[in-house]
Amino acid sequence: MGRLDGKVAIITGAGTGIGRASAILFAKEGAKVVVASRNTAGTGEETVRMIKEAGGKAIFVKTDVSKAENVKNMIKTTVDTYGKLDILYNNAGVAAGTGDITQMTEEQWNRGISINLTGTFLGMKYGIPEMIKAGGGVIISTSSLAGIIGFGSAPADYGASKAGIIMLTKTAAFEFARQNIRANCICPTHCATPLFESYDVAGDEERRKKLNNMPLIGRVGTAEEIAQIALFLACDDSSLITGEAVVADGGHASLIRGYDPGYDVLSP
Repeated sequence: MGRLDGKVAIITGAGTGIGRASAILFAKEGAKVVVASRNTAGTGEETVRMIKEAGGKAIFVKTDVSKAENVKNMIKTTVDTYGKLDILYNNAGVAAGTGDITQMTEEQWNRGISINLTGTFLGMKYGIPEMIKAGGGVIISTSSLAGIIGFGSAPADYGASKAGIIMLTKTAAFEFARQNIRANCICPTHCATPLFESYDVAGDEERRKKLNNMPLIGRVGTAEEIAQIALFLACDDSSLITGEAVVADGGHASLIRGYDPGYDVLSP
């Protein structure tokens, strides 16, 4: 018996990376999955195809999470198709900025905040009322280790937006606990995803080596590892957990905090 049998789940940013891995895993565990993404090169439809070929149930909804009307449509399509909403995984995100704070443009800042933080807010704003109608639900959001500690490999808009997701998660957990809604977020270190490649890693083996060496375990994470954490938070196994930022960093933060004074922290 699947851990998500009978559940309906929306996963944003599910065209690639952590979102795709989570969508496939949730469907394998019995959930009906709504794959939401901006649909770059048809990646969202590809995730749906992979789920259906494995015997799962899924639909695709083209969604820009920074736009309220898109998010409203995503929620409405989910309820119209499957009758309810049980799980909302706010995973869509970008690393939009470049350079330090003084070099970042307002447009870069606004883009990072609007997709990462506002997108998470909009998902909660329009998703929570449907969860209440269904008798409760689970909210999961993808934050980041960059939302907890500051370091040079993450642009300012990224860290600020991911820190905001943590506090938004705690607020949602506090406000809706009595309506049987749990809210948690995941704070990964670098993971081997297309977003990871966007950090100018592709073709730069020296930089890749440094990034892999940042966690104590000597490698970056995988999308599948984060998907397993999301599954745990989505199912009843984690029924006592809400309002938490679950760190999945392979010991990365221990190094940044100075347990290894000789460690060469990555700089921009």
